[in-house]
Amino acid sequence: MERCFTLLKPGVLNRRLVGEVISRIEKKGLQLIGMKMMNVSEELAAQHYQEHHGKPFYQDLVDYITSGPVVAMVWQGDDCVSLIRKLTGATKPEEALPGTIRGDFCSHTQRNIIHASDSAANGERETSLYFKEEELCIWTDESVCWY
Repeated sequence: MERCFTLLKPGVLNRRLVGEVISRIEKKGLQLIGMKMMNVSEELAAQHYQEHHGKPFYQDLVDYITSGPVVAMVWQGDDCVSLIRKLTGATKPEEALPGTIRGDFCSHTQRNIIHASDSAANGERETSLYFKEEELCIWTDESVCWY
């Protein structure tokens, strides 16, 4: 099974949209195996955005992700990365289609409301930045008690 790391950024919490975003991903049938609310340090932000270091928008990314609490999550399922990327929509709000998370809730690229891994390899790398393996809850539908 493939894993995808997602991060709900400070704007989602400010706008009280956490449940709405999580619900959309759950309704797709993907399995939530890790979740925590936290503040991102400058050091963690630098590791998270290492591929953008030196680019003109790098400091804006770091400033935003460290400006307030975030919700870090790990999802699991077949084709998880591509499914979540389709649900989140294009990075630029003007290109994000209605019905996608960014298309419905984002109006500024600099204040993008959700991050989603762009590959399975990055999903593993980003997961390891935010979660220890023992913090992930691997479960099956059969293991859930309904009483």
